[in-house]
Amino acid sequence: MEEVILVKKAQQGDRRAFCDLYSLYKEPFYRYALYRLGHPEDAEDAVSECILQLWHKLPTLREPAAFRTFAYRVLSACCARLIRAQIDRRGQDNADDAAFAGRTEMTTTDHTDTHLILEESLRSLTEQERQIVLLSAVSGLNSKEIADITGLSAGGVRSSLSRSLKKLRQQLTS
Repeated sequence: MEEVILVKKAQQGDRRAFCDLYSLYKEPFYRYALYRLGHPEDAEDAVSECILQLWHKLPTLREPAAFRTFAYRVLSACCARLIRAQIDRRGQDNADDAAFAGRTEMTTTDHTDTHLILEESLRSLTEQERQIVLLSAVSGLNSKEIADITGLSAGGVRSSLSRSLKKLRQQLTS
């Protein structure tokens, strides 16, 4: 069923339609949250919180075609809250390191040197740069959608993405 139809039905309280939406987004949401937060349990918590919020906030969405951007904005906010909680728990001042502090595993299938190298390279980015790269590369959002989530202009997103990818390339080739 087309996503817009599912969104409209879910907005009217159709739980089955909402479950179908969840099925479409659960894996991409989890991947984004995992790369952003660094711990499988935190990623699961962020996705769970996001889904609950989406169910409650969905009736306020005016344009059903904007669901993907709306959903990632909610997920991004959930991740940011968990990062703040990580900082509080660890007594750290640096939000850029908090998402990666103590990371020991991504998933049971992600124990490769490549993932460790990627994690280290992502640490060289600011939180905003990392968010833009993950929304683009992991979640497949375009610059306008990312702009709607981050509050930047689409041009600002493209510039930041370009600079961030250049930083990552430099990190990966050095």
